[in-house]
Amino acid sequence: MTYEPTTEEMAHLRRCVELATEALEDGDEPFGSVLVGGDGRVLGEDRNRVKDGDETRHPEFELARWAAGNMTPEERAAATVFTSGEHCPMCSAAHAWVGLGRIVYAVSSAQLVEWRAGWGARPSPVRALPVHEVAPGVSVDGPVPALAETMRELHRRTVPDPVRPAE
Repeated sequence: MTYEPTTEEMAHLRRCVELATEALEDGDEPFGSVLVGGDGRVLGEDRNRVKDGDETRHPEFELARWAAGNMTPEERAAATVFTSGEHCPMCSAAHAWVGLGRIVYAVSSAQLVEWRAGWGARPSPVRALPVHEVAPGVSVDGPVPALAETMRELHRRTVPDPVRPAE
């Protein structure tokens, strides 16, 4: 199943892709996220920052932590987290525990796992699970086909010598 975002949602997702690109250019994995309040205002944004060894520095986790300390429960429930990739289990749990609202993602965990396996990349130490399996009460929309190829190329650049499919 795929999702066709509104024009406003697509603008937030494109910003997530820009943040993912910034992360990659800084030597990190290409993930970026934007937190939008129920009134449509951008409240925060972040990108992956795991290159220095703290594997919990995912943008979704950082935004959940910020929301817990800076937003009321009602504001958190009305908010949306836009992200370049579907939340990992750690970030899904943080999202649910903090009580954030909806998630809209550009590419799914399943897409990323499939791409990485096709390139012969080392698998993640944590199983990729859909958000709804970790946080069943969270409203989730994605993936967005229009952003798949861009995100695929960003992630391909993280694999040292990807296996190329036969032409």
